[in-house]
Amino acid sequence: MKNLLYIGNKLSQHGFSVTSIETLGPLLEGEGYTLFYASSKKNKALRLFDMVWSTLRLRNKIDYLLIDTYSTSNFWYAFLVSQLARLLKIKYIPMLRGGDLPGRLSKNPALCAMIFNHAYKNSAPSGYLLEHFQKKGIQNMSYIPNTLDMSKYNFLKREITQPKLLWVRSFAAIYNPFMAVEVFLEIKKQFPEASLCMVGPEKDGMLAKTKELALKYNLDVNFTGKLSKTDWIRLSENYNIFINTTHFDNTPVSVMEAMALGLPVVSTNVGGIPFLLDDKKTALLVDDGNTEAMIKAVKKITENKNLAEDLAQNARAKAESFDWQQVKSLWNKILC
Repeated sequence: MKNLLYIGNKLSQHGFSVTSIETLGPLLEGEGYTLFYASSKKNKALRLFDMVWSTLRLRNKIDYLLIDTYSTSNFWYAFLVSQLARLLKIKYIPMLRGGDLPGRLSKNPALCAMIFNHAYKNSAPSGYLLEHFQKKGIQNMSYIPNTLDMSKYNFLKREITQPKLLWVRSFAAIYNPFMAVEVFLEIKKQFPEASLCMVGPEKDGMLAKTKELALKYNLDVNFTGKLSKTDWIRLSENYNIFINTTHFDNTPVSVMEAMALGLPVVSTNVGGIPFLLDDKKTALLVDDGNTEAMIKAVKKITENKNLAEDLAQNARAKAESFDWQQVKSLWNKILC
């Protein structure tokens, strides 16, 4: 089998959310590939150095370089490592993770061309990114969705009499956690036993600000901080509606997991979300920042048992297409 160096942010040991490097990597190892990883360094400069040094050190051992490619500050390590791979004649595969990569394509077309036009393949986890990249003339694309091990996600049929809202994401401005609190504020007026749980680590100061907002409104919000996947899946059994409030998105794994668990989903209709979720079939979608529409959607699910059941069952069926047993053949095809 092939030897792979996976470049990404392997930072869960430092309190950050688990990313694809810590989920996809072990799955590929399970298929017989030998994986090397960079990097788990918390400091950004040290992490970049580790990525560059690992690429140099392992250049004669690896067959492919896998690069998690984001749209904001972490775009730059993907750029630098990809250009080093070009110099060293290593086949590299950017895996498109950033929800605003279309914006990066427009803002930095020359730099993006240097990365993506020279890649062995570009892996897009959503039709959203696949479409945008192909429109920009980047043709060496493969659609490979984010994956789930469906055996770990038990479908739970939920009775919804009072909305028990669950939000799972890093606390960052782009994910708009304030909207979840504002939705809860209005829901609580009509459903006194309603609750809101927000799961995720601090990222850019928004956790403290969101707690302040909840305190201002005198709302009892359960802020758990970062939880392991096992812990938040267990926690999800106490909740019955999943809300996703983000301003930008690609194909969020937390939403895929909610679909697998049988949680009806209400989400903003941004980025790759309409490629992942079908409005009124697998979720209810609202415009970015439209708090009133999300409140109405939560009420609609709460008051319509048949709708809630249909959304949950349809979403579970969609989630099953992301099972590793379905997705692994796509990886084997490009890594053979």
